[in-house]
Amino acid sequence: MRKINVQTDRRDDMIDVTHEVLQYVRESGVENGTVMIYCPHTTAGITINENADPDVKRDMLRRLDEVFPWEHPKDRHLEGNTAAHMKASFMGASQHVLVNQGDLVLGTWQGIYFCEFDGPRHRYFYVQVSSNE
Repeated sequence: MRKINVQTDRRDDMIDVTHEVLQYVRESGVENGTVMIYCPHTTAGITINENADPDVKRDMLRRLDEVFPWEHPKDRHLEGNTAAHMKASFMGASQHVLVNQGDLVLGTWQGIYFCEFDGPRHRYFYVQVSSNE
C-alpha cells in the first residue's frame, strides 16, 4: 500500500491522479489484478471521469455547487461545511480499477480524480494493488 500526498489550491477541485496511480501499479510489478484508490477524508473523495476536456471538471464542480450549495439556512453542522460532506459522500471514498498487463484498464477519456470539497488543504489518499495471479 502507498500513501500519496496531494496539495489542493481551492475549496473545490478535481485533481487528476491517474499518473500517480499508474506509477504505483507499475512499481508493484502486478501484471493482472485490481488497484484500489481510497480517500480517508470526510470532505474529499475519489471519482473516475473524463480527463480530456477541462470543461468537464468545471461543469461538474459547478453542478455540485448547485445541488449542494455551500450555504443553506437549514444546515446545522457547526463547522459550516455540510456541503463538503455531501459532495464527498456523493463522489464516494474509493474506486477500483482493473489492471491488465501492468496497465490501468480505463476508457479512452477516463482519468482518476482526487476531489477536494473543503480546501485548500494538504491531503492524501491510499492505493493498494492486488494480484489475480
